[in-house]
Amino acid sequence: QVQLVESGGGLVQAGASLRLSCVYSDRTLNMYAVGWFRQAPGKEREFVATISGSSSTTYYADSVKGRFTISRDTAKDTAYLQMNSLKVEDTAVYYCAIGPTAEATRASRVRFWGRGTQVTVSS
Repeated sequence: QVQLVESGGGLVQAGASLRLSCVYSDRTLNMYAVGWFRQAPGKEREFVATISGSSSTTYYADSVKGRFTISRDTAKDTAYLQMNSLKVEDTAVYYCAIGPTAEATRASRVRFWGRGTQVTVSS
């Protein structure tokens, strides 16, 4: 059974940085795209960033461009989301997901989801 486990969330002040990690249980998932999504209280889940299996293609939501960076380490079966210059509006539960391609993942056409990690940014 495929498992995606996120970690790295926490409570930080505005302007701080966090790095989220997503470890996946099946090495064959290295060939697929990984995406990060988030859901704030009372809002729908939204796309944040995605990276292709080859790491050659990345996409970001406009709201995080220039502040967040997605990457992956296939040797560790892990994807990362480096979040800098955090804002209060970045507060949400962040989810990792696996999709067939970066384009599909960006469109939320994913196959597997993690359970999420909470990120809270205070003013």
